[in-house]
Amino acid sequence: MTDEKDDPLMVRAVEKAFRILSTFDAANSRQTLTQLASKAGLDRSATQRFTHTLSRLGYLRKDTRTKAYELTPKTLNLAYQYTRSSPVVLRAHPYLSHLNRTTEETISLTVLDDTEIIYLSRYLSPNVLDTDVIVGSRLPAYCSAGGLALLSLLDDARIEDILDRSNLRAFTSKTVFDRPGIWDRIHLVRDRGFALVEEQIYSGDISIAAPITMPDGQAMAAVSLGASRFRYQEEAMMQRFVPTLVAAARSMSQAIQI
Repeated sequence: MTDEKDDPLMVRAVEKAFRILSTFDAANSRQTLTQLASKAGLDRSATQRFTHTLSRLGYLRKDTRTKAYELTPKTLNLAYQYTRSSPVVLRAHPYLSHLNRTTEETISLTVLDDTEIIYLSRYLSPNVLDTDVIVGSRLPAYCSAGGLALLSLLDDARIEDILDRSNLRAFTSKTVFDRPGIWDRIHLVRDRGFALVEEQIYSGDISIAAPITMPDGQAMAAVSLGASRFRYQEEAMMQRFVPTLVAAARSMSQAIQI
Protein backbone atom coordinates (compact mmCIF):
# COMPACT_ATOMS: atom_id res chain seq x y z
CA MET A 1 0.00 0.00 0.00
CA THR A 2 1.32 3.44 -0.93
CA ASP A 3 2.06 5.69 2.02
CA GLU A 4 -0.20 8.74 1.97
CA LYS A 5 2.84 11.00 2.45
CA ASP A 6 4.36 9.64 -0.77
CA ASP A 7 1.18 9.93 -2.82
CA PRO A 8 1.52 12.90 -5.22
CA LEU A 9 -2.20 12.81 -6.07
CA MET A 10 -3.31 13.07 -2.46
CA VAL A 11 -5.19 16.33 -1.76
CA ARG A 12 -4.14 17.19 1.79
CA ALA A 13 -6.92 19.70 2.38
CA VAL A 14 -9.58 17.07 1.68
CA GLU A 15 -7.82 14.56 3.93
CA LYS A 16 -7.65 17.10 6.77
CA ALA A 17 -11.33 18.01 6.42
CA PHE A 18 -12.32 14.37 6.71
CA ARG A 19 -9.90 13.96 9.59
CA ILE A 20 -11.87 16.62 11.48
CA LEU A 21 -15.23 15.03 10.66
CA SER A 22 -13.89 11.65 11.81
CA THR A 23 -13.12 12.95 15.31
CA PHE A 24 -16.82 13.03 16.17
CA ASP A 25 -18.25 9.95 17.84
CA ALA A 26 -20.61 9.02 20.66
CA ALA A 27 -18.11 10.10 23.30
CA ASN A 28 -17.19 13.31 21.46
CA SER A 29 -20.43 14.56 19.95
CA ARG A 30 -19.64 18.23 20.68
CA GLN A 31 -16.12 19.62 20.56
CA THR A 32 -14.43 22.98 20.86
CA LEU A 33 -11.89 24.24 18.36
CA THR A 34 -9.07 23.31 20.74
CA GLN A 35 -10.40 19.77 21.17
CA LEU A 36 -10.83 19.33 17.42
CA ALA A 37 -7.31 20.55 16.74
CA SER A 38 -5.87 18.14 19.29
CA LYS A 39 -7.83 15.09 18.08
CA ALA A 40 -7.26 15.84 14.38
CA GLY A 41 -3.57 16.57 14.86
CA LEU A 42 -3.80 20.02 13.27
CA ASP A 43 -2.82 23.47 14.45
CA ARG A 44 -5.54 25.80 15.70
CA SER A 45 -5.39 28.11 12.67
CA ALA A 46 -5.86 25.28 10.17
CA THR A 47 -8.63 23.77 12.29
CA GLN A 48 -10.44 27.09 12.36
CA ARG A 49 -10.34 27.33 8.56
CA PHE A 50 -11.59 23.79 8.06
CA THR A 51 -14.38 24.04 10.64
CA HIS A 52 -15.51 27.34 9.12
CA THR A 53 -15.62 25.77 5.64
CA LEU A 54 -17.43 22.65 6.87
CA SER A 55 -19.92 24.86 8.70
CA ARG A 56 -20.56 26.94 5.57
CA LEU A 57 -21.11 23.71 3.63
CA GLY A 58 -23.63 22.56 6.23
CA TYR A 59 -21.75 19.60 7.72
CA LEU A 60 -20.92 21.23 11.06
CA ARG A 61 -22.91 23.48 13.38
CA LYS A 62 -21.37 25.85 15.92
CA ASP A 63 -23.16 26.56 19.18
CA THR A 64 -23.00 30.33 19.59
CA ARG A 65 -23.11 30.03 23.37
CA THR A 66 -20.56 27.27 24.06
CA LYS A 67 -18.55 27.71 20.82
CA ALA A 68 -18.60 23.92 20.44
CA TYR A 69 -19.07 22.22 17.07
CA GLU A 70 -21.28 19.24 16.28
CA LEU A 71 -22.21 17.26 13.19
CA THR A 72 -25.40 18.17 11.34
CA PRO A 73 -27.97 15.81 9.78
CA LYS A 74 -26.44 16.64 6.39
CA THR A 75 -23.57 14.28 7.21
CA LEU A 76 -26.07 11.44 6.77
CA ASN A 77 -26.35 12.25 3.06
CA LEU A 78 -23.29 10.25 2.05
CA ALA A 79 -24.45 7.21 4.01
CA TYR A 80 -27.94 7.50 2.51
CA GLN A 81 -26.58 7.76 -1.01
CA TYR A 82 -24.33 4.77 -0.39
CA THR A 83 -27.17 2.53 0.75
CA ARG A 84 -29.26 3.62 -2.23
CA SER A 85 -26.51 2.98 -4.78
CA SER A 86 -24.54 0.01 -3.42
CA PRO A 87 -25.13 -3.16 -5.50
CA VAL A 88 -24.32 -5.25 -2.41
CA VAL A 89 -26.95 -3.57 -0.25
CA LEU A 90 -29.62 -3.39 -2.95
CA ARG A 91 -29.27 -6.94 -4.27
CA ALA A 92 -28.89 -8.50 -0.83
CA HIS A 93 -32.06 -6.85 0.47
CA PRO A 94 -34.64 -9.47 -0.65
CA TYR A 95 -32.53 -12.32 0.73
CA LEU A 96 -31.91 -10.58 4.06
CA SER A 97 -35.57 -9.65 4.38
CA HIS A 98 -36.62 -13.23 3.63
CA LEU A 99 -34.19 -14.60 6.22
CA ASN A 100 -35.52 -12.16 8.78
CA ARG A 101 -39.13 -13.20 8.15
CA THR A 102 -38.51 -16.94 8.08
CA THR A 103 -36.15 -17.15 11.06
CA GLU A 104 -37.67 -14.30 13.10
CA GLU A 105 -34.14 -13.47 14.22
CA THR A 106 -31.93 -10.44 13.65
CA ILE A 107 -30.21 -10.53 10.25
CA SER A 108 -27.28 -8.29 9.30
CA LEU A 109 -25.08 -7.52 6.32
CA THR A 110 -21.51 -6.49 7.10
CA VAL A 111 -18.30 -5.71 5.23
CA LEU A 112 -14.68 -5.65 6.36
CA ASP A 113 -13.11 -2.19 6.73
CA ASP A 114 -9.51 -2.51 7.84
CA THR A 115 -9.59 -4.05 11.35
CA GLU A 116 -13.35 -3.75 11.82
CA ILE A 117 -16.64 -4.72 10.27
CA ILE A 118 -19.29 -2.16 9.34
CA TYR A 119 -23.02 -2.89 9.38
CA LEU A 120 -24.59 -2.01 6.04
CA SER A 121 -28.05 -3.46 6.69
CA ARG A 122 -29.81 -4.72 9.80
CA TYR A 123 -33.21 -6.41 10.06
CA LEU A 124 -34.36 -6.68 13.66
CA SER A 125 -36.13 -9.60 15.29
CA PRO A 126 -39.33 -9.49 17.36
CA ASN A 127 -37.05 -11.10 19.96
CA VAL A 128 -34.65 -8.16 19.59
CA LEU A 129 -31.33 -8.31 21.39
CA ASP A 130 -30.51 -5.49 23.76
CA THR A 131 -27.50 -4.10 21.87
CA ASP A 132 -26.73 -0.71 20.38
CA VAL A 133 -25.78 -2.09 16.96
CA ILE A 134 -27.36 -0.15 14.09
CA VAL A 135 -26.53 0.50 10.43
CA GLY A 136 -23.13 2.16 10.39
CA SER A 137 -21.96 0.54 13.63
CA ARG A 138 -18.45 -0.88 13.75
CA LEU A 139 -17.25 -3.94 15.63
CA PRO A 140 -13.80 -5.54 15.77
CA ALA A 141 -13.32 -8.25 13.17
CA TYR A 142 -11.31 -10.63 15.37
CA CYS A 143 -14.18 -11.49 17.73
CA SER A 144 -17.38 -10.92 15.74
CA ALA A 145 -19.14 -13.60 13.69
CA GLY A 146 -19.18 -11.48 10.55
CA GLY A 147 -15.57 -10.49 11.06
CA LEU A 148 -14.33 -14.06 11.48
CA ALA A 149 -16.31 -15.15 8.41
CA LEU A 150 -14.61 -12.43 6.35
CA LEU A 151 -11.14 -12.93 7.83
CA SER A 152 -11.30 -16.65 7.03
CA LEU A 153 -11.15 -15.90 3.28
CA LEU A 154 -8.05 -13.71 3.49
CA ASP A 155 -4.50 -14.98 3.16
CA ASP A 156 -2.60 -15.54 6.38
CA ALA A 157 -0.23 -12.61 5.88
CA ARG A 158 -3.09 -10.14 5.57
CA ILE A 159 -4.82 -11.59 8.63
CA GLU A 160 -1.60 -11.19 10.62
CA ASP A 161 -1.36 -7.57 9.50
CA ILE A 162 -4.97 -6.92 10.59
CA LEU A 163 -4.37 -8.55 13.98
CA ASP A 164 -1.16 -6.54 14.41
CA ARG A 165 -3.15 -3.32 14.04
CA SER A 166 -6.18 -4.44 16.06
CA ASN A 167 -6.77 -3.51 19.67
CA LEU A 168 -7.05 -7.08 20.92
CA ARG A 169 -8.99 -6.96 24.17
CA ALA A 170 -11.78 -8.67 26.07
CA PHE A 171 -15.32 -7.27 25.87
CA THR A 172 -16.79 -10.01 28.06
CA SER A 173 -15.34 -12.78 30.20
CA LYS A 174 -15.70 -15.10 27.19
CA THR A 175 -14.00 -12.97 24.53
CA VAL A 176 -11.26 -14.84 22.68
CA PHE A 177 -8.58 -12.20 22.10
CA ASP A 178 -5.28 -14.10 22.23
CA ARG A 179 -3.54 -14.82 18.90
CA PRO A 180 -3.61 -18.64 19.12
CA GLY A 181 -7.28 -18.60 20.08
CA ILE A 182 -8.21 -16.26 17.21
CA TRP A 183 -6.29 -18.39 14.72
CA ASP A 184 -8.02 -21.54 16.01
CA ARG A 185 -11.35 -19.87 15.28
CA ILE A 186 -10.31 -18.75 11.82
CA HIS A 187 -9.17 -22.28 10.92
CA LEU A 188 -12.48 -23.65 12.22
CA VAL A 189 -14.44 -21.19 10.07
CA ARG A 190 -12.40 -22.24 7.05
CA ASP A 191 -13.23 -25.88 7.73
CA ARG A 192 -16.94 -25.33 8.39
CA GLY A 193 -17.72 -22.47 6.02
CA PHE A 194 -19.40 -20.40 8.73
CA ALA A 195 -18.54 -18.65 11.99
CA LEU A 196 -20.27 -19.06 15.34
CA VAL A 197 -19.53 -16.89 18.38
CA GLU A 198 -21.05 -16.70 21.83
CA GLU A 199 -20.94 -13.64 24.08
CA GLN A 200 -17.79 -12.30 22.46
CA ILE A 201 -18.85 -8.65 22.53
CA TYR A 202 -22.29 -8.63 24.16
CA SER A 203 -23.43 -10.81 27.05
CA GLY A 204 -26.33 -13.09 26.14
CA ASP A 205 -25.61 -12.90 22.40
CA ILE A 206 -24.97 -15.84 20.08
CA SER A 207 -24.35 -15.22 16.39
CA ILE A 208 -23.53 -17.12 13.23
CA ALA A 209 -22.23 -15.71 9.95
CA ALA A 210 -21.36 -16.90 6.47
CA PRO A 211 -19.28 -15.10 3.83
CA ILE A 212 -20.70 -13.71 0.60
CA THR A 213 -18.05 -14.15 -2.07
CA MET A 214 -17.12 -12.82 -5.48
CA PRO A 215 -16.71 -15.21 -8.44
CA ASP A 216 -12.99 -15.54 -7.71
CA GLY A 217 -13.70 -16.57 -4.11
CA GLN A 218 -12.67 -13.31 -2.50
CA ALA A 219 -14.74 -11.96 0.38
CA MET A 220 -17.38 -9.41 -0.54
CA ALA A 221 -19.54 -9.24 2.60
CA ALA A 222 -20.97 -11.44 5.32
CA VAL A 223 -24.52 -12.27 6.32
CA SER A 224 -25.08 -12.94 10.00
CA LEU A 225 -27.87 -14.07 12.28
CA GLY A 226 -27.97 -12.98 15.90
CA ALA A 227 -30.11 -14.50 18.63
CA SER A 228 -30.34 -14.71 22.38
CA ARG A 229 -28.18 -17.30 24.09
CA PHE A 230 -31.01 -17.77 26.57
CA ARG A 231 -33.16 -19.12 23.73
CA TYR A 232 -30.54 -21.03 21.73
CA GLN A 233 -27.41 -22.97 22.54
CA GLU A 234 -24.64 -23.65 20.03
CA GLU A 235 -25.95 -27.02 18.79
CA ALA A 236 -29.48 -25.71 18.34
CA MET A 237 -28.20 -22.68 16.42
CA MET A 238 -26.22 -24.86 14.04
CA GLN A 239 -29.02 -27.32 13.41
CA ARG A 240 -31.77 -24.76 12.98
CA PHE A 241 -30.10 -21.86 11.19
CA VAL A 242 -26.73 -22.74 9.63
CA PRO A 243 -28.04 -24.59 6.53
CA THR A 244 -30.44 -21.75 5.73
CA LEU A 245 -27.84 -19.04 6.34
CA VAL A 246 -25.14 -20.74 4.26
CA ALA A 247 -27.59 -21.33 1.41
CA ALA A 248 -28.63 -17.67 1.51
CA ALA A 249 -24.98 -16.57 1.43
CA ARG A 250 -24.39 -18.69 -1.65
CA SER A 251 -27.47 -17.29 -3.36
CA MET A 252 -26.35 -13.73 -2.61
CA SER A 253 -22.87 -14.53 -3.92
CA GLN A 254 -24.44 -15.45 -7.25
CA ALA A 255 -26.89 -12.53 -7.28
CA ILE A 256 -24.42 -9.79 -6.35
CA GLN A 257 -22.02 -9.26 -9.23
CA ILE A 258 -19.99 -6.09 -8.77
